[in-house]
Amino acid sequence: MINTIAAVAAGLFAATTLAAEFEVVQLNKAFGVSELKVKVGDTVNFKNNDAFAHNIYSLSDVKNFDLGSYQSGQTRKVVFDKPGTVDVECALHPGMKMTISIQK
Repeated sequence: MINTIAAVAAGLFAATTLAAEFEVVQLNKAFGVSELKVKVGDTVNFKNNDAFAHNIYSLSDVKNFDLGSYQSGQTRKVVFDKPGTVDVECALHPGMKMTISIQK
C-alpha cells in the first residue's frame, strides 16, 4: 500500500512539473500575440505594460474568466484545465482580442 501511495504521489508531482507558464503582455491597447497555443495545465500570465488599466476576460465554454480591472505593471494568471479554444478580450478596450488554443 505504501508503494501505491508513493506511485500516485510521484505521478501527481510529475504531472504538475510538466505544466508551463506563458506571458502575454498588453501594450498600446493590444495583446502581444493574437494567437497562443498551450497545453492542458499550463498557466498564462497576462501582464499589463500599458499606462492604464485593462480587464481581461473570456466567456468561452472551455474557460470562462474575468480578471477584473488591473493597473500598469500588474499581472493576473489563468490556468487552462480543459482542451479547446478560448477567445480572450479586454472589457475596457473592445479592439483587444486574442485566441488561446489548449491542447491535451
